[in-house]
Amino acid sequence: MTITPPALSVFETLESEVRSYCRGWPAVFDRAQGARLTDEDGHSYLDFFAGAGSLNYGHNNPVLKRALIDYIERDGITHGLDMATTAKRAFLETFQNVILRPRDLPYKVMFPGPTGTNAVESALKLARKVKGRESVVSFTNAFHGMSLGSLAVTGNAFKRAGAGIPLVHGTPMPFDNYFDGTVPDFLWFERLLEDQGSGLNKPAAVIVETVQGEGGINVARAEWLRALQELCHRQDMLLIVDDIQMGCGRTGGFFSFEEAGIVPDIVTLSKSISGYGLPMSLCLFKPELDIWEPGEHNGTFRGNNPAFVTAAAVLDAYWADGQMEKQTLARGEQVEQTLLAICAEEPTAQFRGRGLVWGMEFEDKARASAVCARAFELGLLLETSGPQSEVVKLLPSLTITPEELDEGLRTLARCVRETA
Repeated sequence: MTITPPALSVFETLESEVRSYCRGWPAVFDRAQGARLTDEDGHSYLDFFAGAGSLNYGHNNPVLKRALIDYIERDGITHGLDMATTAKRAFLETFQNVILRPRDLPYKVMFPGPTGTNAVESALKLARKVKGRESVVSFTNAFHGMSLGSLAVTGNAFKRAGAGIPLVHGTPMPFDNYFDGTVPDFLWFERLLEDQGSGLNKPAAVIVETVQGEGGINVARAEWLRALQELCHRQDMLLIVDDIQMGCGRTGGFFSFEEAGIVPDIVTLSKSISGYGLPMSLCLFKPELDIWEPGEHNGTFRGNNPAFVTAAAVLDAYWADGQMEKQTLARGEQVEQTLLAICAEEPTAQFRGRGLVWGMEFEDKARASAVCARAFELGLLLETSGPQSEVVKLLPSLTITPEELDEGLRTLARCVRETA
């Protein structure tokens, strides 16, 4: 199948130049179900992007759709600020019983607003309030959001430049394997912390992604994450894990940090927490950190009750029996075996990932964009990541079938061959 881009008319004449995804995928999408989207002309596309990780359970998941329609039809609360509602209570009880208690996680739950960057902003604000310090350490190639506080702990130069003002109170440190194993973990970080002449203000917290999604699918080792937690404890810094894209089962376990056996002080969740693509985010933190005054951090759209409904339905349907983690890891092995075969034929390529998030990088940095462009022509939605868009990013839904996954991987292999 070869797809001819449509005339986009009003999108080009009226919508802002800031639009991005539609440039790589010049189609007008009309319907979606499971792992597939359909455009206005009836062309079908296999989705290996899943709404940037916000659709872990596929498009219009029938279990979630039914719960949502039933709630709307009975005139359930849609907008509730932070009022107590039956939908919020059901979500909180389900989240506690299905996710927190089985993992022995003591977290309080905060609803900071609809998006991931809202969760990050609240985490940074809380850490500074608790510790009485301003500085927060982040890592090279990190991405934490597009609002000013989140951008200050983001590494990408292009995104940071969009702020238009200096981004302060954030200090970058090398992510795992930044020096290709030639420098001991945290050598520079610890030296700065202990040297009274280093110029590093004592940080309130460290914020980290266990797998850097937008940064190029950079996977932190479990031992590196454990050492980071120990360093934070020794130096009286809070550990914040940004699980906005890698949480909700993307790497296997519900939280991406479970494999490392750590318990962060603060965790941010968004994207697939609602399950249906509805805006929702959480900031989780240990009870002793809950020193907020009522209303000290708020927002109009932090009470998205339809999102509470689908979020509770997701947990009941997919996380109560432990099967989702096993399925994701099995699908991940399927991806890994195919990428091994592709890289055996293409010596300039390498890959990395966990669960159902994978990246393929080429020596020729422009190759990733060429692969994704060819994939679109063949009906496969793929996106790039990395500071120079040098990585092909695979982010299919967790509910994709083995047959659909194989279809997409075969298309990927074809694209790699045809762009050589």
